[in-house]
Amino acid sequence: MKFSIERGALLKAVSQAQSVVERRNTIPILANVLIEAEGEQVQFRATDLDIEVVDKTLAQVERAGSTTVSAMTLHEIVRKLPDGALVSLTADSAAGRLTVEAGRSNFSLATLPREDFPVMASSDYQTNFSVAAAVLRRLFDKSKFAISTEETRYYLNGVYMHVAESDGGKVLRCVATDGHRLARIDADLPEGAGDMPGVIVPRKTVGEMRKLLEDDELMIAVSVSETKVRFATPDVTLTSKVIDGTFPDYTRVIPQGNTRRLEVDAAEFARAVDRVATVSSERSRAVKLQLEEDRLILSVNAPDSGAAEEELAVAYSDESLEIGFNAKYLLEISSQVDRENAVFMFNSAGDPTLMREGNDQSAIYVVMPMRV
Repeated sequence: MKFSIERGALLKAVSQAQSVVERRNTIPILANVLIEAEGEQVQFRATDLDIEVVDKTLAQVERAGSTTVSAMTLHEIVRKLPDGALVSLTADSAAGRLTVEAGRSNFSLATLPREDFPVMASSDYQTNFSVAAAVLRRLFDKSKFAISTEETRYYLNGVYMHVAESDGGKVLRCVATDGHRLARIDADLPEGAGDMPGVIVPRKTVGEMRKLLEDDELMIAVSVSETKVRFATPDVTLTSKVIDGTFPDYTRVIPQGNTRRLEVDAAEFARAVDRVATVSSERSRAVKLQLEEDRLILSVNAPDSGAAEEELAVAYSDESLEIGFNAKYLLEISSQVDRENAVFMFNSAGDPTLMREGNDQSAIYVVMPMRV
């Protein structure tokens, strides 16, 4: 195998591959990226047995062939090569080496036979549809902060993507929760997605998929089966197993009867929470919200480190209320707001609070209060 490729194109392909590779591997071949050169393109494939990414890129192929080499090492080499360099890769299967040359730099890397490389079995996908990158990015970006990191509740370690009923008909919905907060984001149902099975997309897959969604103009081909999900652009295909578990009935958690309405400038609110939380004890980071007519007082009282208070002008006309929240949760939820105003709907100091962006019902968040 021998081919030449521009350093930028090579770095992009190898970066995508090496980020899937697990740092600590007991199986040596899983630390490698499979490089296959044929025709006018080269394919880079990496896997951790749960996720597989395939990145295709154009190159000048002199001799077709394939080999596997350490993804981390190749990525580090390419990253350190000068911008704009033409990189030449030559595999010598007899010697078990891959030579990487660029200008005056020359590297010889150990390879492993491509026959040992595990390729994820292609499954029959029962649902295939296309969706704009910007739509998919919104669905996952706005929900992923609420993914649970608790390994015992493994079925919460991802984003639940499914078709749901909404006021205006069926929608494509993403939900994530860790028991303390919940995010539920809706988008118009893409054509062909109506019979999609609900799947829990793992946290790592959500992170890897995010890299495919930078270009707003791009349409992403999504394929879903009971056990796998695939996201593909013309150049990159990301295939992942889904979490084998049942996502809980999240609709029971979303409060319906909250009537006390607070409207506040989202950015101003986030900055104020951040400021008063500076003195809170790291462990609980509790912030108290004191609501009175058209004003909100945020306060923190940490006996060992100090106290802080800040007042904001808000739109609130219900009876006064005192309620406490974890500062980190408040910050994460308020930072999801793209519009100017965040609307909080309260019931009492012990009940879950609902938040949305203005009057937009397509993104709603729930946060549990805490005692202060």
